[in-house]
Amino acid sequence: MGLFSRIKGRKNSEAQQVAGAAAPVPETTQDKPGLFGRLKESLTKTRQGLVEKIDVLIHRGRAIDEDLYEELEEILVQADMGVNTAMELVERTRRTVKERRLDDAGELKEILKEHIMDMLGNETALLNTSNEKPTIIMVVGVNGVGKTTTIGKLAYQFAADGKKVLIGAADTFRAAAIDQLEVWSERVGVDLIKHQEGADPAAVAFDSVQAAKARQADILIIDTAGRLHTKTNLMEELKKINRVLNREIAGAPHEVLLVLDATTGQNAVNQAKLFGEAVGVTGIALTKLDGSAKGGIVIAIKQTLDIPVKLIGIGEEIEDLRPFSPVDFVEALFTD
Repeated sequence: MGLFSRIKGRKNSEAQQVAGAAAPVPETTQDKPGLFGRLKESLTKTRQGLVEKIDVLIHRGRAIDEDLYEELEEILVQADMGVNTAMELVERTRRTVKERRLDDAGELKEILKEHIMDMLGNETALLNTSNEKPTIIMVVGVNGVGKTTTIGKLAYQFAADGKKVLIGAADTFRAAAIDQLEVWSERVGVDLIKHQEGADPAAVAFDSVQAAKARQADILIIDTAGRLHTKTNLMEELKKINRVLNREIAGAPHEVLLVLDATTGQNAVNQAKLFGEAVGVTGIALTKLDGSAKGGIVIAIKQTLDIPVKLIGIGEEIEDLRPFSPVDFVEALFTD
């Protein structure tokens, strides 16, 4: 089942109040007029740093030669696709040019678009769900990437879909994290399970699962600490939470969602590797895409780690957390 299915019956009344009774978010951004435009607008900086530079590079009449390929690779690296991904994309382009016997650089843009689409695939990767209640989503990521905001917006989307949602505040390292989640839970009308600052995060996870079972919740979202992601103690803490969730409900967590900040570029790939090794990341929520010229990181993540980007943040509004559609992303990126 999809993350943002169309609402049947009445929405959660408090969720309506937060967003002025906004319509539920559809599966892809082109399902409703204006949403594709919002995505395109959010990619303005990336388009300027990638597509517009390519336009200058391949001006009509320029020959396709080795100098052009080197400049193209440099543009791709600057857009934070990463060296390996940039090299592969250039090599694919080179092969296509040879196969089609092309000699006009003006034709390269469409070829690049084809290969980027091929790298990303054309299917929207949805959040994993369980056939039995509750579906448990464990959210991980370093501090400052927008993890708390993503959890709040995600809870809102599920509540707007008519789901009963609980949030577990297992980031007990920071009192502010618990307080922020409490504010969000009140705004979107969902229950929060919390302990005091400094409590055992795994104990919070345990109590959250018990509460979700008792209250017959559809969705349980577990927040986790994001401090010092390179330190062993945090990763061991995450592994312990993971074990507790799996012990209480077989197959849980059903989704391990890693929140990454698009503006950090290649550092996001390093974070994904570390968290993936610790708890087996199943999906990525990429935040702040609207403020980044490094949107090429989407391609780098997919190509380097083969972890699907499932959600993107394209603005500050509560509805601006969207399912990631590769087709829409590429079209918005290359549309003038």
